[in-house]
Amino acid sequence: MQPAEKTADLLSFEDVKALARDDMGAVDDLIRSSLQSDVLLVSQVAEYIVTSGGKRLRPLIVLLAARALGYTGGHQMNAAAIVEFIHTATLLHDDVVDSSDRRRGRDTANTVFGNQASVLVGDFLYSRAFQMMVDIGRMRVMQILADATNTIAAGEVMQLMNVHDPDVTEAEYRKVIYRKTARLFEAGAQIAAVLADRDPNDEAAMICYGQNLGTAFQLVDDALDYDASPEELGKNLGDDLAEGKPTLPLIYVLENGSDAEKQLIRGAIEEGGIDKLDDIQAIVESTGALQYTAARAQEAADVAINALSGIPESEYKQAMIAIADFAVRRRS
Repeated sequence: MQPAEKTADLLSFEDVKALARDDMGAVDDLIRSSLQSDVLLVSQVAEYIVTSGGKRLRPLIVLLAARALGYTGGHQMNAAAIVEFIHTATLLHDDVVDSSDRRRGRDTANTVFGNQASVLVGDFLYSRAFQMMVDIGRMRVMQILADATNTIAAGEVMQLMNVHDPDVTEAEYRKVIYRKTARLFEAGAQIAAVLADRDPNDEAAMICYGQNLGTAFQLVDDALDYDASPEELGKNLGDDLAEGKPTLPLIYVLENGSDAEKQLIRGAIEEGGIDKLDDIQAIVESTGALQYTAARAQEAADVAINALSGIPESEYKQAMIAIADFAVRRRS
């Protein structure tokens, strides 16, 4: 999947992380202190998954958006940690549902500690997140995050219903990725506007930015399952195919491939498994499915960037633009 030309003066992702280093350090400290429990296994599993790496894009968006909108309080740290806890809880549960054994380049928590511990510690992280929402003391923040959490859970159920179904449409697929991925990006950016007491236009801009950034991120993630090495991806290549998930690259082939290509993809989705992964990768590449997916991701990233046009210029706004660019260029 080939990215577009990079703008010369765009911040690098390392620049963005450097800009937010102090705020992210405060969030990391809050995360560690909030993981403490008198139940040893809870602390062990939670620490394992939260410190397992990853880009921390969701909390980073909360922090950058709050700064870009001029917020001078301290609740963005709590909000960023809450968003990370909700995301981490979904990962723990997802890996059990999907029987995944690799994430971010190492064994999943369910592989190390077992499925029961992973599910229960995911529940602990959800409940800790809601305790921390109360500490913020803003009913609208609680409403946004509660609604987002419920939407994410529904999205995971929708995705489960779509497994092994080759007749899933692109519109149905997009509903799933909005719920399971984009909704939390959206909530994080929106919370920043609420904390900063910005007007409805700025809040709408943050919602649009987060939603489209999350969409771009997930589209690229699904393409990388057919266009990256396991080392780049941090998990097993073809995991989506092995689980029978009809993601956009496969949906595109089913709509535009030859009869033989459609038959092969349809069978792979219905049966799961990666016995014919090499053939399917070749088909996804030759039919233009990766390019199509990349183009849809770029469209979403462009919408996210354009949503920021009314936000005052600052290095934090530029960092938010750089993250949208990074979302469609990343290789992991």
